Amino acid sequence: MLLILPNWDVSQEASGGVNGSQEEAWSSSDSPRLGSLCHVRVRLKVDLDETESPLSDTGDDKRTFQSEPPITELIEVQPTPFPRCQNSVLQVPLGDWTTLRLGEGQCDITEACVEGMRAGEKCEILLTSLGNGPEAQPAEGNQPLCATVELHSFIPGKQSWEMSPGEKWDWVRSHKERGGVRFRSGDVWGAADSYSRALKLLITLYSSISEAEVKRQEQDQRDTDTCDKTQKLPTDFVVPSTNEYKTIKSELHSNLSLCQLKLNQPERARANAAKATQLEPSGTKAWYRLGQACQMLNELEEARRAFTRLLEIQPDTPVAQKALKDVASREKAKQIQLGQRLSKMFS
Repeated sequence: MLLILPNWDVSQEASGGVNGSQEEAWSSSDSPRLGSLCHVRVRLKVDLDETESPLSDTGDDKRTFQSEPPITELIEVQPTPFPRCQNSVLQVPLGDWTTLRLGEGQCDITEACVEGMRAGEKCEILLTSLGNGPEAQPAEGNQPLCATVELHSFIPGKQSWEMSPGEKWDWVRSHKERGGVRFRSGDVWGAADSYSRALKLLITLYSSISEAEVKRQEQDQRDTDTCDKTQKLPTDFVVPSTNEYKTIKSELHSNLSLCQLKLNQPERARANAAKATQLEPSGTKAWYRLGQACQMLNELEEARRAFTRLLEIQPDTPVAQKALKDVASREKAKQIQLGQRLSKMFS
């Protein structure tokens, strides 16, 4: 199995169960799902070969080691708190048993491995550092990093289609909040991952929100007809209204666009900013980010339209005025270059 992450090529291979049990019929229900609490341990291969306590993938020596707890204790534990580290690809404390909640995106590589594992299994992953750019190749002078992921036990979660609309909405809000925290801490890739996860779940809520809106209107009409205000909607209706749905979807696309601008992904940034402006035509941030993305792509006419629209919504915006001047300057330079080329052709 091959996983693609920013600047890393990740290959994964199962290496058998830690308990040596025989293979049985496997189904997706045997693996962790969204929301599963997973008790995992990640160790570098060199440390396993030397039978020593692990070394961190950033070079820090760790000499502490925790033994695995009984499976019955997992029900009572909470996810292990640890910060996402900008210079560590594995993103987990190495060598110690760690409890993760699947779906939070705390450690991309480990979560991707665990999704296809069963309790008691191990898998080996080989990470190769890539160069920058859209056609990145393995970076010279960097040796692949080999690690082993063990899944001791997990508490069952749910597939997205098994969740109620209220549960999905809670995950969407959690992802959005987590994305903001990560962005403010400088973890732009982590923020983009959180906003993407929120959008994927939010899209599946659309039909439920439409049905809930109809039932809300029917409930309001019954209340009006009977003057009975005591009847409450079922808990499944704890989801946003259609307008709230459009607003948060627009904000997520706009926030994701900002992350992609900072990650030098202007085409993706343009697409997400455009979706945000379609959902919320009065959203100033989305228009500004659309203009920035078009500038990066040298689509000057589209950039000028975006900044002009921003000034129509919010006149006297300094950043938009400056951006329009920059666009006009670049357009003028482009026209001069075109004129020079034409003059050479006919001279």
